[in-house]
Amino acid sequence: MRRTISRRSLLSAGAGILVAAAARAEVLVSAEKEEGPVMLDHILLGCAVLTSGIEVVAKRTGVRAAFGGVHPGRGTSNALLSLGEKHYLEIIALDPLQSDAPDHYGLAKLIVPRLVGWAAHPGDLNSFATRLRDADIAFDGPNPGSRKRPDGRILQWKTLNLRDDRDGLLPFFIEWSADTVHPSADAPAGCRIVRFEIATREPEQLSKTVAILGLDVKIAKAEKAQLRATIAGPKGELALTS
Repeated sequence: MRRTISRRSLLSAGAGILVAAAARAEVLVSAEKEEGPVMLDHILLGCAVLTSGIEVVAKRTGVRAAFGGVHPGRGTSNALLSLGEKHYLEIIALDPLQSDAPDHYGLAKLIVPRLVGWAAHPGDLNSFATRLRDADIAFDGPNPGSRKRPDGRILQWKTLNLRDDRDGLLPFFIEWSADTVHPSADAPAGCRIVRFEIATREPEQLSKTVAILGLDVKIAKAEKAQLRATIAGPKGELALTS
């Protein structure tokens, strides 16, 4: 016996399919959204040897970072890859040609690559410095910085460092020169931030400072204080901690 399907039933079923499809699409879009703070400029992945850090990231994500240059007087060299608009990963290692420079991040002791810090871009650093003074937060800067790229172009910026960055949990702050192309714009692309957060035993206390600084970073409670990040590329995901 043939069943007769009403027009109302067809419309209802069609609407259900559209709703389900929309829900699936929303899930897919949400899964591809960046989870890093809006103010995050870049995260620093430290390693003893630059090539080893590049290989670790390339093997897991499928994207190979490009050599960025050296930091004169700071004893380091770097390689970069883009994590989307205004975000990038900086793989940083000791520069063998600057053996007399101080090892600020303790890179020589690293057996495997680890997060050693992060940078945030709050906008105009002079205005930001005024906000910090009004909040009685001690800092150094803004101080000028620069780096020569392999193609000869000079990148220029200013940085501001907190006197108390909670052992590296809090960022340093950067403002790029108006005539400098942000590294995320032409570094190798294909990766994105899946997660970035601060883990601490006292999230409530740290949240107060983070709010004053205007940071939108996630704070998780954990026994070990550390930075946590996950980046995804065409080949897979790479989880990083400090």
